[in-house]
Amino acid sequence: MSQRETTLLWLKDLLEQLLATEQQLEWTENPEAFRLLTESMTRDLERCQRLCVALQRRANLVQAG
Repeated sequence: MSQRETTLLWLKDLLEQLLATEQQLEWTENPEAFRLLTESMTRDLERCQRLCVALQRRANLVQAG
């Protein structure tokens, strides 16, 4: 598996995790659980952003090369 494929798979897993967390968030009424879930989502979103930036950089290198 190439590095690109690995990155895309990781991104897919993170997006699925975000969806699962969002579904939990819809049902929770506990303020502490709400805080923990939103913190988890924020971390996952930051990871997604880093992965997307890495994919973009690789694409730009391929295009330039």
